[in-house]
Amino acid sequence: MKLTFEDRIAVVTGAGRGIGKAIAESLAAEGVHVICVSVNPGSCGAAAEDIKSRGGKASALAVDVSDSAAVAEACKRLIDEHGCVDILVNNAGITRDNLLIRMSEEDWQSVIDTNLSSCFFWAKGLVRPMTRKRWGRIINISSVSGIMGNPGQLNYSSAKAGMIAFAKTMAKELASRSITSNVVAPGFIS
Repeated sequence: MKLTFEDRIAVVTGAGRGIGKAIAESLAAEGVHVICVSVNPGSCGAAAEDIKSRGGKASALAVDVSDSAAVAEACKRLIDEHGCVDILVNNAGITRDNLLIRMSEEDWQSVIDTNLSSCFFWAKGLVRPMTRKRWGRIINISSVSGIMGNPGQLNYSSAKAGMIAFAKTMAKELASRSITSNVVAPGFIS
């Protein structure tokens, strides 16, 4: 049996570079129409153009994933345009490294909002049509830091650990609707 993702729609956050861009390219190579999301219009636009230049289907969407209202509006537009987003890859992430005693509340909150709260915002905005369709895939890109902890990254490690619990809980809530929720925790990359 050959699995096919032809004609599926995917949102990949943090798709402008790194792991997110590689995920977007891999999905597009399997026939998925990929919506490349980044806070930076230039990077998500370039990622979408790279995919299209190779014969894939892609579009760009510049949105601040840490802004709940902006994500809600983006989700509404995507559902209006596509009916259902089949695959959500929560990959967007930032670091604001510092030791606990030197970490500002702003650095704590910006990492939590971008790396963890954004997962909730996107899932909340996109999961209802998946439940009606009775099919969906949600992939959360965490980090080994969320399992092991990492000095100087209290905010990052906490957010990534939260993603693991988020994915596990969502899997239990959505399994009866044929929606999977998984988490990948890569090690350090260059």
